[in-house]
Amino acid sequence: MKRLLYLALFIIILAGANMTSQTLNLMPVPEKISSGNGKFILTHSFDIAITGKADKRIYPYATRVLRRLSGRTGLFFPQDNITEKSTADTADCIISIEQPGKVLLNEDESYSLQVSKNKILLKAKTDLGAMRGMETLLQLLQNDESTYFIPVVTIQDKPRFPWRGLMIDACRHFMPVEVIKRNLDATAAVKLNVFHWHLSEDQGFRVECKAFPKLHQLGSDGLYYTQAQIKEILVYAEDRGIRVIPEFDIPGHSTSWFVGYPELASASGPYTIERQWGVFDPTFNPTIEETYKFFDAFFKEMCELFPDEYMHIGGDENNGHQWNKNEQIQKFMKENGLKTNHDLQTLFNKRILAILTKYGKKMIGWDEILQPDLPKNVVIQSWRGTEALAKAAQQGYMGILSSGYYIDLNQSTDYHYLNDPVPADSKLSDAEKKFVLGGEATMWAEFVVPENVDSRIWPRTAAIAERFWSPANVRDVDDMYRRLDRVNFQLEELGITNTKNQEMMLRRLTNNGETASLKTLVDVIEPVKIYTRHNYGVKYYSYSPYTRVVDAAVPDAPEARKFRKLVDEFLNGKKELRKDIAAQLNLWKNNHEKLVQTIKLSPILKEIEPLSLNLKLLSETGLETLSLLDKKQKPKEDWLKATDKFLLEAKKSYGQTELMIVSAVEKLVKTAK
Repeated sequence: MKRLLYLALFIIILAGANMTSQTLNLMPVPEKISSGNGKFILTHSFDIAITGKADKRIYPYATRVLRRLSGRTGLFFPQDNITEKSTADTADCIISIEQPGKVLLNEDESYSLQVSKNKILLKAKTDLGAMRGMETLLQLLQNDESTYFIPVVTIQDKPRFPWRGLMIDACRHFMPVEVIKRNLDATAAVKLNVFHWHLSEDQGFRVECKAFPKLHQLGSDGLYYTQAQIKEILVYAEDRGIRVIPEFDIPGHSTSWFVGYPELASASGPYTIERQWGVFDPTFNPTIEETYKFFDAFFKEMCELFPDEYMHIGGDENNGHQWNKNEQIQKFMKENGLKTNHDLQTLFNKRILAILTKYGKKMIGWDEILQPDLPKNVVIQSWRGTEALAKAAQQGYMGILSSGYYIDLNQSTDYHYLNDPVPADSKLSDAEKKFVLGGEATMWAEFVVPENVDSRIWPRTAAIAERFWSPANVRDVDDMYRRLDRVNFQLEELGITNTKNQEMMLRRLTNNGETASLKTLVDVIEPVKIYTRHNYGVKYYSYSPYTRVVDAAVPDAPEARKFRKLVDEFLNGKKELRKDIAAQLNLWKNNHEKLVQTIKLSPILKEIEPLSLNLKLLSETGLETLSLLDKKQKPKEDWLKATDKFLLEAKKSYGQTELMIVSAVEKLVKTAK
């Protein structure tokens, strides 16, 4: 009898766990979650109160959450603003906070959330934890045909890593204040807590500098942030529990600095702002004292402007060409026993480190800054990979991973999602693993402008955020994609433009004509990946048009991904999916003739016409293969040869985009063989 009772209890617990994983759309997944029975129904009288000790920023944050709940439900909640005077005795949702949080590395962001039928109780040690918990509460919202509700649930949650960031390059293409703000809102929504702001580059210097005004006056084309705007964004980020870390990339990637101050370069000027992409020669001269006097004054001003304890100096991709050709620098190296350019850059880094330390900052830089005698409070940001990160950790250096999170390279969400700062096969000891602080998604801006940058960041960065927050064993790719669709939709309420701006870009591409057929094609193509776009015959400049189909297409095209999964499931035995596959193939087969009519009226679309034709031919091939499978008929040899030749052709990119259903059709053909 006891065995039967235990078995029944186990089944109930298992059913509850399955219900949680199948019905909740939480991203990141909390550390611990258990579902109960029932629901908390939202009514027009719903209100929130905050108790305990918290920073004043929690009240407008909670008010914004209340407004988002109201916007989603259409309910007229009675509260206008949540304040210290909001009564906790009768409130439907009570947020209890022990102490104000500091927006610093390693601050406590844990929380517990308990939803019963009659009350919601959110507890956190700091207001930062309360913010993270409120985002979870928003994601819990569900509805049936008559009510909006929060399911009864108990959550205990805290982040896996303390450093969870998004980097935005505002230099190669300038990103206005409104772009930064809406992405800060989205960053907070998925529990990221660092905004890494790339502010100097060959293509532009983007901060008002009062000590050296020619930096922004001559090095920015007039596109820079005033110090008032910087302060505005700093407050905006802190109010959302987000650290802001500025990056001033030195000694390389520095052409824009020398437009106003050529005497600091390692070769004589004059210099102009770089308009193309790549690694360029201009580099600071590390052998003259004028360089360090300049940086002393510069960093004094920037360290006062930016409050975070860390300052990023870049330090990457110095090709050393100017140093090699400069006789004075070569003489200096010989006299000081510096054998390589790395040795010289190490000397430079030490001098910069001394300046930053003088002004109360700790240094962060890319892999290249790692050297044996660096202070242990320096953070290494790794673009080279987990092995380089592990090597730094073994030497006692804190590090964050960005390799595998370069979202500008248009790779799939699952690729980023399964990439881990501390992989399961890591050889690091438990003590060494603590030096791995987390990671950052990096949005480099060669091929993005304000109207499409959101489409490169979101929704994939939400999956990366889960990797940084959730337990390491949360790795179900299918469930991640299920939840990602919901999160992507919810980000729109924060002003994220990846969905609506694509529609606008397609209207422009068709000259305000019919867009449905173009959208059908765009839904199954993606921009070419990694650094392929740099290698085409077209020369890109910072002022080039970023308005073509490749700029409207998105990484990890959802319709193509769903079709590939459909085919996989069909081939694994779900024969009932055959009709869905055939319906999709027929849609694509018939799309080409419609799109051709649109292309005739819009020459900018001519470059993707071969893709449209290939989509039609792929669809015909897929339908023919389905017919062969239905009849259990082996294809003829000449058909196979022609099909194999065509499938190779269909893999070619046109207009710097590629069809993403070729592999699925290949699998069908392979099965028919």
